[in-house]
Amino acid sequence: MSDVAIRAVDLSKCYRIGERHRPRALREVLTTALHAPLRAAVRLVGASRAVIDEGASQGFIWALKNATFEVRPGDVVGVIGRNGAGKSTVLRILSRITDPTEGYAEVRGRVGSLLEVGTGFHSELTGRENIFLNGAILGMTRREIERKFDEIVAFAEVDRFIDTPVKFYSSGMYVRLAFAVAAHLEPEILLVDEVLAVGDAAFQRKCLGKMDDAARQGRTVLFVSHQMNSIRRLCNRCVWLDAGRVRMAGATADVVGAYEAGFAGRRPEAGERTVDGNIHARFLDWEILDPPAEPPNMLTTAGPVTFRVSVQVNAPIRHGVHGIALWNAERQLMWGWAAYGLSLEPGLHQFVYALPSLPLKPGAYSWHVSLSHDGSLLDEWNCVPDLVIATDPVTHPRDEWSGILNLPCRFRVDL
Repeated sequence: MSDVAIRAVDLSKCYRIGERHRPRALREVLTTALHAPLRAAVRLVGASRAVIDEGASQGFIWALKNATFEVRPGDVVGVIGRNGAGKSTVLRILSRITDPTEGYAEVRGRVGSLLEVGTGFHSELTGRENIFLNGAILGMTRREIERKFDEIVAFAEVDRFIDTPVKFYSSGMYVRLAFAVAAHLEPEILLVDEVLAVGDAAFQRKCLGKMDDAARQGRTVLFVSHQMNSIRRLCNRCVWLDAGRVRMAGATADVVGAYEAGFAGRRPEAGERTVDGNIHARFLDWEILDPPAEPPNMLTTAGPVTFRVSVQVNAPIRHGVHGIALWNAERQLMWGWAAYGLSLEPGLHQFVYALPSLPLKPGAYSWHVSLSHDGSLLDEWNCVPDLVIATDPVTHPRDEWSGILNLPCRFRVDL
C-alpha cells in the first residue's frame, strides 16, 4: 500500500462572484461518476492554470489558495478553520464534485463522502433505491450492498420509510440515511463535512462512534468540524485552513491549541457598538481590569481576575436583572451568574466582576451578557472580542484527556 492516501499540491479554487451553475440532471451525475476511476489513484488537475491574475481579481474570490498537505493511510485528520476558510471546498475537490482551478490532488482509494444533507441522493428515488444507487457509484457490487443493507437501515432508523421517496424525508432522516450509506459501504477514504450538526445528540454520538470504528479498521477519514472536542477525540492529525490557505498542519493537540490561541488576534468587528439614545439600554464594550492585559481580552494567569462591562442606560431602570455567561468554543457553559433588583439611573455604568480564579484550559471563550427591566429584555450581547486564555497548560499531556479546567496538581506517592 502507498504511504500516501491523499496528496494535495498547491490546490486552489477560484469562483466568479454571482455566477450561477445549471443543476446537473441525474443522468449527467451518473455518467460523470461511472467514467471516473473508482479504485485506482485519482489525479485531479486544475482546469485552468493560467487563470486570474491576483491583481485583476475583481469579481472573483479564491475559496482555496495554494493548499498543500498529505494524509497517510489510516490517519484520521480533522480539518478546522473559521467559516469561509475553504474547508468544504477541499472536500468537494477530493470528492470530485468540483475541479480545482490550479494545483492538483491525488486520491488513492475508494472514496465515500458526506458533504451536505442529501449529497449523492436523488429526491425522486426511495431510500432503498438510493442505497443501491450510492453503492453502485462507490463501486460496490449488488451482493455487497445487499449484505450491508439491513445494517444501514438499522443504523439510520428509517426502516418504516425505506420505500418512501427521500424527498418526503425530514432533514434528520435524510442525513441519518446519507451518513449510514457513506459509512457502511466500507470506503477506503471517508470524507465527512459538518452535516452531523443536523442530527440530534444521540445520532451524533452514533456517527462519532462509527467514524471511530472506521479509524480502528485502518480507513482514512477527513472530518470537517467546528466542534474541537470531537476533533480532539477522533483525530490524530489536523489541518488548519485560514482564508483558503493551510495555516498549520500536524498533531491534533498542537494545531487545535494554536487555532484556539489564534483568537487572541480577533478585534471588534466592523460596526462597533455605539451609544443609541433611542433604546432603553445598550452594552458597549468589555475589558480585563486586573491583571493588566495586552491585548485587553487576553488572560495569562488563572486568577484572581477582575473585568468590567460598560452599559449605557438611557431611561431609569427599576427591578433590573443582569445576567452573564461564559461559553467555550463548543458552546459548553463554563460559568453563569445573575444580579437581581438593580436600580440604574440614566448614564454610563460599569459592571465590575471580581473572580478569585478562572482556571480554564487555554483557548477562546465568549461572554454573553443581558439586561432586563420589569421582565422585559432591554439588551443582550455576545461580547466581542472573545476572551482568550493564554496560560500554560498544567493538565494531562494528552489533549483529549486534559478536560476543561486547567488546575495544577501536587502529587506524591506514600509508602
